Amino acid sequence: MSNQTAVSQVKGKSTLDKLGGQKFIVLIVIVALILLFSVMSPNFRRYTTFISILDYSYYIALMAIGVTFPLITGGVDLSIGTGLICYSLVGGYLVSLHHMPVWVGIIVTIVFGMAVGVLNGALVAVADMPPFLVTLCTCMMTRGLGSIIVGGFGISWPTLAQPGGWFRNIFKVKVGTMNVPIGIIWIILLVIVMAYVLNHTRVGRYTIAIGSNKEATRLSGVNVKFYHIIAYVICGGFAGLAAIAYSAVFSTVQPGSGAGFELEAIGGAIIGGVSASGGVGTVTGSLLGVFVICLLKTGLPFIGLQANWQQIITGLVLIGAVMVDIIKKKRERN
Repeated sequence: MSNQTAVSQVKGKSTLDKLGGQKFIVLIVIVALILLFSVMSPNFRRYTTFISILDYSYYIALMAIGVTFPLITGGVDLSIGTGLICYSLVGGYLVSLHHMPVWVGIIVTIVFGMAVGVLNGALVAVADMPPFLVTLCTCMMTRGLGSIIVGGFGISWPTLAQPGGWFRNIFKVKVGTMNVPIGIIWIILLVIVMAYVLNHTRVGRYTIAIGSNKEATRLSGVNVKFYHIIAYVICGGFAGLAAIAYSAVFSTVQPGSGAGFELEAIGGAIIGGVSASGGVGTVTGSLLGVFVICLLKTGLPFIGLQANWQQIITGLVLIGAVMVDIIKKKRERN
């Protein structure tokens, strides 16, 4: 059986086209949440609230785009949250304390993320270790490493007024007294590129094939280990990009933080239609799911629900998304 035939068959079983309905439902949920919060709290309708939602969504969205690939293979990457902070600390350390150009810090940040992705992918694909365990270990490692490198102190990348502060304009530009969130343009462009990679390239087709039936994909002659590693490298690279977004939006990066970011990115991907068991998912769905998470986190305080209730409601939404996935798979089997 040829590689193309095997992958086409597995891809057919994944029925990605059926996700269009789920993405439409998620879009309706987003609109409903905006209307609900706007009606219940006039303060939610302010332009500054819109900016806050986007500021928060950039790094979560970038992580979600990347983690979509390991999730589709049937794995997961729990290291992206603490990894984001670690990569940002390392890049900021070089720029702020060693006075290297900002572009050097940005490159090091992204390459560091990809290197951790290689490590995760190699341990999962070559050593055949469970993805949950592997990435939980690298999660702890990156959390400790970042703190050690900066000596436990926070790191600040250059401000707009300082040399090298240009990188903050990548996501938000000030026009007069108004902040213009141009970062959403870059997010949309990256979603378009990675959606093409997932649906129209060998990397994407084999990623889906691995998640659908790893053994059948291997028997068809596909280098499963290589493409499995690539999925984690993509995830690590986007965690590096998320670190840049985080550094550009927030004034200081604190060591030891970042735990929980990965759950929001993974949760957004699952809400957007990525199957918890692998083989099915879209990058656009992951982006829409992230906006649900960001709207809940930003909007619930406006109607008087504090952190504990936010976590409960977000958890219930995730349970609902997983249940939809389970019901859909049962119907397909029948």
